[in-house]
Amino acid sequence: MSDPFADIRPYRDEEVAAVLGRLLADPEFLDAIASLRLGRLASLAPWLLRPLVRFVLAREVRGVNDVAGMQDVISGYMDRMIASTTGGLSISGLERLDAGRAYLYMSNHRDIAMDPAFTNYALHQGKRDTVRIAIGDNLLTKPWTSDLMRLNKSFIVKRSLSGPRELLAASKNLANYIQHSLQQENAPVWIAQREGRAKDGVDRTEPAVIKMLSLSRDKSSQAFGEHIASLNIVPVSISYELDPCDALKAGELYALASAGSYEKGEQEDIASIGQGIAGEKGRVHVSFGTPLGADFADAEAVSAEVDRQIIEQYCLHPTNLQAYHLLYGEDAPLPPDLYLEPGDCTPEDFSRRIAAMPEPHRPFALAIYANAVVSKMPPATGGSPDSC
Repeated sequence: MSDPFADIRPYRDEEVAAVLGRLLADPEFLDAIASLRLGRLASLAPWLLRPLVRFVLAREVRGVNDVAGMQDVISGYMDRMIASTTGGLSISGLERLDAGRAYLYMSNHRDIAMDPAFTNYALHQGKRDTVRIAIGDNLLTKPWTSDLMRLNKSFIVKRSLSGPRELLAASKNLANYIQHSLQQENAPVWIAQREGRAKDGVDRTEPAVIKMLSLSRDKSSQAFGEHIASLNIVPVSISYELDPCDALKAGELYALASAGSYEKGEQEDIASIGQGIAGEKGRVHVSFGTPLGADFADAEAVSAEVDRQIIEQYCLHPTNLQAYHLLYGEDAPLPPDLYLEPGDCTPEDFSRRIAAMPEPHRPFALAIYANAVVSKMPPATGGSPDSC
């Protein structure tokens, strides 16, 4: 029997060994790992470093012959990354969810790789099944990136198709795969609330994402709201004390505001992934919401509820409050229990961070942090407050 999801699904246990062998023989993959670990030093003599990188990686994956083994290796990487680039990870809300149920975790989207990685790590720490991760094919510009992501339980969202019929067929197949994962294989799934990161710090769900999910509904036997409830959608809110890509995002936002367009470099997304992994993040908080029920008439209503939970659960850091003050010249009118206690980034550190950017970029950088505060404002000023 043919596999309708063969070209998008994550790799299975029996495929892991062959894919690892392919990666360890790929010079571009070895060079990328060397660059991530050694920076510019890796570009001086890549031919000399490849055998060493291959040896180290082969030792780390020795004995790995299934997906669970690969997840254990990745968990070790996450342990080291959290220790070296964050001020700690905190988690809330997971205890309210059924450990035996497969949920569709829909999170805000600030970082290409780290949003699903922190969601996964939180689940792993809570002894829950890790998720299958939706990732756009625009990020898979090299064969090794596709192999690496699919080894890490990622499945492919085809965004680069040009024809409307092909795009619709791919979207329906994607929706069917997500439903199949949740309902037939009891495998949890992660998907972002929008296509592309919220580079301006405004977390809003795109109804198009909900409409895509609804393509797996049998309209003859299931109402829209019933289908939404069957997917077990759980909003997830991830907040970073520091955004490792804030300067990059501010530069792009400035270009869009001043010139009306921004041309992304060929490997810019890959560079952002590297910066997101290796850059300082300060403290990180992952907050899990409650599953959506059946009381929804359309995609817009679902989007509004996902937005409400993500904004409500978002834990503000002192950097968010400081950015608001610097941008608007006043303190945010929010009660003190809405944000976390001071972390590793002092007000002086944050001011220096912003001052190091080109002056025209600074308001955009501040807005990346301050817009999370604006979203929390009471209804009269733009939002609805809730404590962490």
